[in-house]
Amino acid sequence: MAQSRFHGRHEAEARQCEHPTCREAGEFRAPGYRPNGFDGPGEWRWFCLDHVREFNAGYDWFEGMSADEILDAQSPASGWRTESPSFGPRAGVDGMPRWADFDDPLDAISARANGIRSRAQREAAMAMDARFSKDEAEALETMGLGSDTDRARLRRRYSELVRRYHPDRNGGDRSYETRLGKVVDAYQLLRKSAVIS
Repeated sequence: MAQSRFHGRHEAEARQCEHPTCREAGEFRAPGYRPNGFDGPGEWRWFCLDHVREFNAGYDWFEGMSADEILDAQSPASGWRTESPSFGPRAGVDGMPRWADFDDPLDAISARANGIRSRAQREAAMAMDARFSKDEAEALETMGLGSDTDRARLRRRYSELVRRYHPDRNGGDRSYETRLGKVVDAYQLLRKSAVIS
């Protein structure tokens, strides 16, 4: 994509201007029908120089915002106000360390690394233990338990995880329902297992 003296000109692309009455080359992009977001980059609209200037003259980035929202968006610190998940009210719900629980950030990072290491050790032990089927090993991993689990420990862990993920305990937040369903399925499989005594 070669650029000319006009900033943003893309000459190598063989596009036609999207203005309904224009047949010029569409060498300049403008915000499209779908903005950038979680699903990836947005779509661009392509115009000739005259029509991209016309589009830009009528484009209002603040359209639909209240006066307070416009003021917040124009603030130099606007991007810094978003809350990190580690500091949010749901922090620590899914096994991640909460920064507020540690005096030193390095302790929180170390706790996360230890969690990853212990999970890898559990997975390696399960792979070597022929007593458990693949489904049972995955269920134990879902529950965060090792191969030395007994029925009492399984029940305690199940009630702990149900309390953690149930929407009644998370202020009505239903984002952990999928995780809760996996925990229930894992418990149902393991409680019927002949291997766990």
